[in-house]
Amino acid sequence: METVREGARPANSNTEAAAADHIPTQALNARLTEVARAFARKPFTPHPLFAGPHAQTIVSSMHYPRRKSFRPDRTLFESRLVEVEPGTSVLLRCRWQENRREAPTLLLLHGLEGSSDSLYVLGTARKGFAAGFNVVAMNMRNCGGTEHLAATLYHSGMTGDIRHVLLEELAGREGLTGIFVVGFSMSGNMVLRLAGEYGADFPAAIAGVAAVSPSIDLDSCAAALELRANALYRWSFVGNLRERVRRKSRLLPGAFETQGLRRVRTIREFDERYTAPHGGYRDANDYYARTSSRAVIPDIRVPTLVIHALDDPLIPAAPFLDRDIAENPDVMLVLTRRGGHVGFLADRSLHEDRHWAENRVVEFCRMLSGRGERRNDER
Repeated sequence: METVREGARPANSNTEAAAADHIPTQALNARLTEVARAFARKPFTPHPLFAGPHAQTIVSSMHYPRRKSFRPDRTLFESRLVEVEPGTSVLLRCRWQENRREAPTLLLLHGLEGSSDSLYVLGTARKGFAAGFNVVAMNMRNCGGTEHLAATLYHSGMTGDIRHVLLEELAGREGLTGIFVVGFSMSGNMVLRLAGEYGADFPAAIAGVAAVSPSIDLDSCAAALELRANALYRWSFVGNLRERVRRKSRLLPGAFETQGLRRVRTIREFDERYTAPHGGYRDANDYYARTSSRAVIPDIRVPTLVIHALDDPLIPAAPFLDRDIAENPDVMLVLTRRGGHVGFLADRSLHEDRHWAENRVVEFCRMLSGRGERRNDER
């Protein structure tokens, strides 16, 4: 096992010397050491016009020219409903290589109030398919227009849905191996928790796990959303969640109490009133404690990548600096100074588009699966 030091880079590169501070000192296993060396040569340098955390976060999520460019891709995906428990189904959007059983697979999961149409999912899917991977984008319960397919709300504790899709549908029905499970934000926490719960007994079909801006400590994330500087995000998330409850109430009269719903102003209040009781938790604190992945990341034994920006406005960086996490040789932490929340909008590169985290996720999966490098010219 070799120690990879922060800022590992060629000594004669002044540019990298100034920017490659994105890999903290870690004693990684041999396979992840090789990935870390490759990453050190491709540091994250933020877009000069959108260097701040809020600009990174907002521009990356609402980049309308990019969204338009993905419209043709949607016709290339097969839609598939998978029953994860009696009476409850989730929607998968699948794009297969010609010989799907011979190709590795990316299972992509979106964040809070996202879907398979989230830009970071579409971008990673396009890059992954170009690199030779099958791509399966999973919508959480109720997401992607599927409120009628589940009686419950989704939440961060529903790792069982991911487990079912992974083992019963992809590894089971499809007979796939070499599956990489990739989560963003909320689902980043979920895939890390799943990997930690498996520990050394992870299924042979899982080749690796990757998480971008994962909410590994839900309590601190809920507190961050209550800060004045994050009012825009809080209003957006809470507004969308309240509207989701209204839609569920119309579909299932009496199942969800909507009286006083307008007085729910924070994520913590929403979780206290809806997520916790409907998910079987005592209260919001119990929900946060039992579904956060922070405590189980030290137990992960499958090769894992975690990308997080120290300036993320929604997810505090302190939990990522836990020594028990950094000392796990099977978890490669990539902590950048900038990047915002699921942002990582980079300065222009000769061989990649500006979406740095998407590129690193696909590179991580490609290197572990032994597939050759392919250039990506999307802008």
